[in-house]
Amino acid sequence: MADHDASSVPQTAAEGKLTTTTTMMDAWDYKGRPAVRGSSGGWSSAAMILVVELNERLTTLGVGVNLVTYLMDTMHLGGAASANAVTNFLGASFMLCLLGGFVADTYLGRYLTIAIFTAVQAVGMCVLTVSTAAPGLRPPACADPTGPNHCVEPSGTQLGVLYLALYLTALGTGGLKSSVSGFGSDQFDESDGGERRSMARFFSWFFFFISIGSLLAVTVLVYVQDHLGRRWGYGACVVAILVGLLLFLAGTPRYRFKKLVGSPLTQIAAVTAAAWRKRAMPLPSDPAMLYDVDDAVAAGEDVKGKHKMPRTKQCRFLEKAAIVELEVEVQGSGNGKGKGKKWAACTLTDVEEVKQVVRMLPTWATTIPFWTVYAQMTTFSVSQAQAMDRRLGSSFEIPAGSLTVFFVGSILLTVPVYDRLVVPLARRLTANPQGLSPLQRISVGLLLSVLAMVAAALTERARRSASLAGGATPSVFLLVPQFFLVGAGEAFTYVGQLDFFLRECPRGMKTMSTGLFLSTLSLGFFFSTAIVSAVHAVTTSGGRRPWLTDDLDQGSLHKFYWLLAAISAVDLLAFVAVARGYVYKEKRLAEAGIQLVAHDASASA
Repeated sequence: MADHDASSVPQTAAEGKLTTTTTMMDAWDYKGRPAVRGSSGGWSSAAMILVVELNERLTTLGVGVNLVTYLMDTMHLGGAASANAVTNFLGASFMLCLLGGFVADTYLGRYLTIAIFTAVQAVGMCVLTVSTAAPGLRPPACADPTGPNHCVEPSGTQLGVLYLALYLTALGTGGLKSSVSGFGSDQFDESDGGERRSMARFFSWFFFFISIGSLLAVTVLVYVQDHLGRRWGYGACVVAILVGLLLFLAGTPRYRFKKLVGSPLTQIAAVTAAAWRKRAMPLPSDPAMLYDVDDAVAAGEDVKGKHKMPRTKQCRFLEKAAIVELEVEVQGSGNGKGKGKKWAACTLTDVEEVKQVVRMLPTWATTIPFWTVYAQMTTFSVSQAQAMDRRLGSSFEIPAGSLTVFFVGSILLTVPVYDRLVVPLARRLTANPQGLSPLQRISVGLLLSVLAMVAAALTERARRSASLAGGATPSVFLLVPQFFLVGAGEAFTYVGQLDFFLRECPRGMKTMSTGLFLSTLSLGFFFSTAIVSAVHAVTTSGGRRPWLTDDLDQGSLHKFYWLLAAISAVDLLAFVAVARGYVYKEKRLAEAGIQLVAHDASASA
């Protein structure tokens, strides 16, 4: 391939003559030639990319939802340590999306990023398969489950191989996940009406493939892991990843490639560094003296299609990055004349774009606790399911990890109910054509997370009381309300966050917005790790009985759920306060007399 993103293909006048109704000015084929519309892109290319995302979801969720049982039963780790290992793995998978996005935007392009990191994910799953299959890479089975010190702890080598496998998988997941949706949208031309409509449908199919991967992970894959063995379940993931990678590579001649645009993280760093370097300089009384897009164009700089933005009053410190510094160079000819020279300065538009990101940070921060609640569905809720009656009929036992199917099902149910019932009702009540605004959708999701933890606490207290009283083991279906509420909460929160970050993020930072959004998932998992560690340390001090124990009957998991309910309630109040004070970008620009370009599906790139 001449250039993986055609970043070095010159747009000369000769090429302009080649560009007819059948070729594209902003997309190239794998040989660096202008892409021909009829023989490139479209659904045939997008379908091959969707398979990669299906396998990513199948692998990540297939490992995450059932990993806690493997760590406790086979690797002999404690309940708290196992839960933290799972949340750290899932958190790293989402946090590494920021790295993947930076690499794709700055160096490799989306195509090579997907191909390389998919291969990394396959290597990680190969190592994980070997670690579960080789007897020497896991401790021996417990000799006497009822006696003291009955289980041999895993060695450093055994844990090292396991964690190497998990974090190689997380690295691959983060890298490819950051670019799959963007590269898929690259296959459609938003300037063409038909392809623009196809692009909108692509994101619907993208969500559909994610859901299919989730369903396969929590049903078929978990069943294979529990009944045939982990090595067969993880080995199936390896085969699926490799087949998907080969299919993805086979589509190379048909893909459309876009020019590298650089990472917006570089812009944020440049503005912040320039403002700090000029912190002692006073801001000019006339804002017109600040360096802006018009000045950059006059100086012959490449502004990459930036549109001038109005100056706002918040975060004035950052405007110092746009102050023009003058250096006087004395000529050596002896004429005594000085020569003015402009030092490099960020444009005021660059500064305003960074300001927009800063305005979004309070919303970003107050959505993190939701994903901490979400993390419990793959850790302690699975442990609860193990301790309950999972029989369905006389011969079939539901795998503990498969309870997540109710979680996925509630997502698929909530989306159409929202579109068909909630949106029409909200339109009549609020006169908002969208029904609920993005921040309102998020607030509903946060409220559902509070209710989910209340339901989880009540269920666990009832389960523990019945078990200690020697009564019948409660049915695992008592856990359905907490799974359902968190799943419905995700449907509101996830879509609301995605809409908010894509709508409010500056036009040139759409790629980063996806990573910024996914980082809330990552930090939510890491926050779960921190809370679990803190609770375990506090409740075991002074010889007290810990809340989080391997045997749930001996602990107080319900108190942990009550703690999360309280944290979520406080977070909901903080989010409502932040949301009430937030002014949407469209309204700010309208007040400045600037019309915002219509928001469309292409933003999801």
